[in-house]
Amino acid sequence: MSSNNVTTAQWRLVALQMCSQPEPSQNLLAIRAQLLALAEKPAQLQQLVVLPEGALCFGAEANANLQLQEPLGHGPVQTQLAALAQEFQSYLLVGTFPTTTADTEKFAASSLLFSPEGKLIADYQKIHLFDAAVADNTGLYQESAKTQAGNKITVADLAELQLGLAVCYDMRFPGLFQALGKRGMNVLALPSAFTTVTGEAHWHTLLKARAIETQSFVIAPAQTGIHANGRETYGHSLIIDPWGVVLADAGTAVGAISVDIDLQQVFSLRQRMPLAQHNRFLSELL
Repeated sequence: MSSNNVTTAQWRLVALQMCSQPEPSQNLLAIRAQLLALAEKPAQLQQLVVLPEGALCFGAEANANLQLQEPLGHGPVQTQLAALAQEFQSYLLVGTFPTTTADTEKFAASSLLFSPEGKLIADYQKIHLFDAAVADNTGLYQESAKTQAGNKITVADLAELQLGLAVCYDMRFPGLFQALGKRGMNVLALPSAFTTVTGEAHWHTLLKARAIETQSFVIAPAQTGIHANGRETYGHSLIIDPWGVVLADAGTAVGAISVDIDLQQVFSLRQRMPLAQHNRFLSELL
């Protein structure tokens, strides 16, 4: 959604906070409802909308994502997502959607970026899988049981906006973000489904750290509330500036947050404090 008097350095970032259910059709309706509400206040800027992790199917029985999976770039659900991007003339990043792998017992948790023309233009498969014990009503999380870890780093080229892709548990591993920074990232998308316990302890701290250390904007849409299988997620979708200032926090309610940004803030900060040039571990020490 661009305007002739706006440079490509100016964008609207939108994070949709959801309480996704097992049934994809219900979640598609919920996504479209939020997009319709946003359309009542049309952006005069290019718009990037980011959905949380598991936006199309969450809180379901163990094999639900295996049953939902589609080949990357093909299938009825991906077709509907592409149509939403085109209808609302936005770049649409689907936090994760299950795509097929060579292992018939596992899917890939793929972030999918659709253009305003409805084309799939970038993808990323979650690298770090959440196998952990948490003091909540789920207890033990074994993401690797059904999910195949990815092995590629993705920065999508959207003119002046260089979008780095990561997902949820990835945010605990700073080496990934050093690598994204080396590839030119200036906006980081981190769709998530943090547990309430880990969210209360670490969510804001980790996301602010990722913004500060990479000198990038961060957009982190989240799942929120209690889901069909009793899993509880933290909410608090965030948009953060490169100085680590929280520009928007969704709290725990379902709904959208949005911020208009100017990427010149990134360029200016990196000139005044050139961390990438000063980082000896990126050059002489490794």
